[in-house]
Amino acid sequence: MANYDVLVIGAGPAGYVAAIRAAQLGQKVGIVDKEFLGGVCLNVGCIPSKALLKNAEVAHTLRTKGEEFGFSFKDLKLDYAAAVKRSRKVSDRLVKGVEFLMKKNKIDVHMGLAKLTAKDTVSVSTKKGGTTEHKAKNIIIATGASAMSVPGVEPDNEQVLTYWPAILQEKLPKSVIIVGGGAVGLEFATVWNSYGCEVTLVEMLDRIAPLEDEEVSKELAKAMTKDGIAVKTGTKLEKVEKTKSKVKVTVSGKDGSETLESEQVLLAIGFRPNTKDLGLEQVGVKLGQRGEILIDDRMSTNVPGIWAIGDVTAKLMLAHVGSAMGIVCAENIAGVETIRLDYRMMPRATYCHPQVASFGLTETQAKEAGHEVKVSRFNFQANGKALGLADYAGWVKLITDARYGEILGAHMIGPEVTELLPELTIAQMAELTAAEISRNVHAHPSLTEVLMEVAHVAEGHAIHM
Repeated sequence: MANYDVLVIGAGPAGYVAAIRAAQLGQKVGIVDKEFLGGVCLNVGCIPSKALLKNAEVAHTLRTKGEEFGFSFKDLKLDYAAAVKRSRKVSDRLVKGVEFLMKKNKIDVHMGLAKLTAKDTVSVSTKKGGTTEHKAKNIIIATGASAMSVPGVEPDNEQVLTYWPAILQEKLPKSVIIVGGGAVGLEFATVWNSYGCEVTLVEMLDRIAPLEDEEVSKELAKAMTKDGIAVKTGTKLEKVEKTKSKVKVTVSGKDGSETLESEQVLLAIGFRPNTKDLGLEQVGVKLGQRGEILIDDRMSTNVPGIWAIGDVTAKLMLAHVGSAMGIVCAENIAGVETIRLDYRMMPRATYCHPQVASFGLTETQAKEAGHEVKVSRFNFQANGKALGLADYAGWVKLITDARYGEILGAHMIGPEVTELLPELTIAQMAELTAAEISRNVHAHPSLTEVLMEVAHVAEGHAIHM
């Protein structure tokens, strides 16, 4: 039996970051994971998908913009399997980096299924059938979330997939129906469409990217339709039937029901917190309606000494949010100075094409909150760097309080907008206004200039529009 100051259950971006920060603060730390260091994000999620998206970007350029860039191919061959293999190498490299960080910070790693047997005790069952038991003054639960299923539709990992087998398969489907217009569905749609796959995107709500600003959703649907993706919103999945070579999908919408056919179906309707079989009920940890662990601003549960971070809390299921929660949690455990996270102002990024990035309140939310709202916009079409990239669809939309100039949110769609978020989020956190952003000199030509330009618009003295 090992005794720890902090024992972390789950080695994803929330868990391993919490473990590192706790070790830095002088705690004796152990970490447990049932499968792999780095969690879903590094192994079968965020990281390999970004590698695939880079391949997709190159493929899209070769297939659709050859004439514009001045090159041509007699027989262009795109090897999708090579793209997947490259994505695995990228993933493996980062996972090895996490292994190194565990050793560097003297964190004990235990591989196996963890279960709380008491408020300060965790048993770990290994794949070989053995069991170890560990005591800890503080237990951090960071077990993440799993893909939700559709009632009556059973994934078989061949014709009906969730994100996990989809990201590992080396075969490019000739046609696919993606059920769900959130981040996962949008990114897979971008990858497969870029390689020439026939993609149909089915979203039950009235718009894709339903958590984003309404204008962003509209612009994204327009761009994806232009790229050849069939976008069906306000459309509900009714039934999935498998044959030897096809999948028949019955959907219903405002125009009635119809049957679609494709080689594969990807289910991407969201995620559910992983709280089952952890022994939470036995030790008295309270759960919410979705099965999420309830926590306070300190990341503490209702049981002293038991903490929770990341997707398992369902606060905001994003890897970087989980990492931030992990740092705050470790600092609260150690009793050092820390911060309180504002989940409304966390950056949100979807790496489809065009990219979508946002933080804070949408225009509608800001009005509903009682703000006197000022909306400023600047188009990428007027940005020299975007024109040089031949990728200039989209815009930046800044939401500010008209009376006080407070930055309430920003909503962007266009080239590399996921890289433009930090300047705006740090400005909001530091209580800067559009005036300071407009006075900050930005390199030319750069995509970041759109931030300066939209700030000039907000201040009433637009320069390049």
